[in-house]
Amino acid sequence: MTEKIQRLIKYCQGIYHKEDGVLLYKKYLKDIKTITPEELIIVEHEQLKAGMSSKEMLTFVDKLINVFYESLSSYQTTTNLPDFLRNMIDENKALESILDDFKEDMKDMNQMTSKRTLAFVTALKGYNNHMEKVENILFSYLEKEDEHFNGLQIMWSLHDEIRLLMKVLSKSLETILPKEMMVEIGRLYFLLYGAVQKQNLVLFPVSMNRLTKEQFESMYHESFDYGFSYIETPEKLGRTRIPKMDQLNKVIQTETGHLEIETLISILNVLPIDFTFVDEKDEVAYFNDSKDRIFPRSSSIIGRNVRNCHPPESVHVVEDILKAFKEGEREHAEFWIKMKGMMIYIYYLPIKDGRGNYKGTLEISQEISGLRALDGEKRLLDWK
Repeated sequence: MTEKIQRLIKYCQGIYHKEDGVLLYKKYLKDIKTITPEELIIVEHEQLKAGMSSKEMLTFVDKLINVFYESLSSYQTTTNLPDFLRNMIDENKALESILDDFKEDMKDMNQMTSKRTLAFVTALKGYNNHMEKVENILFSYLEKEDEHFNGLQIMWSLHDEIRLLMKVLSKSLETILPKEMMVEIGRLYFLLYGAVQKQNLVLFPVSMNRLTKEQFESMYHESFDYGFSYIETPEKLGRTRIPKMDQLNKVIQTETGHLEIETLISILNVLPIDFTFVDEKDEVAYFNDSKDRIFPRSSSIIGRNVRNCHPPESVHVVEDILKAFKEGEREHAEFWIKMKGMMIYIYYLPIKDGRGNYKGTLEISQEISGLRALDGEKRLLDWK
């Protein structure tokens, strides 16, 4: 760790502990005026390592961004952008347009109806595709470059705060007038602007500096797995997923029969379930490419620590499951959730070899609304 990073950490801790801001600014002025986007990420990562939570850091990160703005803004770029980043920036511009239009509406509170405000919050939900691409594609590529990019988890905490507030407002606005909800609506408004600012000032410049043309091309193709926010779906250039094997006709022989590997892959992908396998090193090793995935996946998560595939606030659940499976204390874990009109059943199983050694964890997800609705019997084929 450089001396500059150590000084910046002390400055940030001083802000968090509400020391005199003017004195701190003067003391660390040189470092403040020269901080780079990646140095800010390193500082955040070091504070997470020291025991601060992502949620705690969110309480003062906006103030830090404002203090560092002059230096950070000098790293922004709008030229020679790869298609993936250009699409992400266009999505952010579209979001800002939605926010600006609503700001004009808010000037006349007498005209502000619950219906109009609910439509605004509903439109903001379209930004979730963008946030998922940040979390599951951009974060994943950067984490593989250096450990300190785990500090980006703070942005994920911000995204989850946005999602929760959208959910609460959507439900509340059905019965409560907008003017009574203005504090929360205003908070959502500024959280979203803050998310865009952090991407423009920190995430995108670092990505441009760290990632290669080939990586951005892969990210562009993976973005179709998550969808797009507010922009027309771009052209998907020809690229098929071909199993990387020297011998596709290789056969697996077991006591219960035999299968060619290519056939096995086809079977795994046609199953009406999503599953993801995490190996004994807690890294994502495989997921099936089912037609209608419940939870989007892209190849960038392969090799990613499973802890980084979840919001910071829910990582403790992942830890508990892995620990129980490795120690042989549990043989499964299950959850069921309602999401987008679906009932999702999620099941975790420890995978062991023939000698009982832990080899990893399998996550299985299935949409079970149709199964829950079954009644009586169906004994005849009816394809009508």
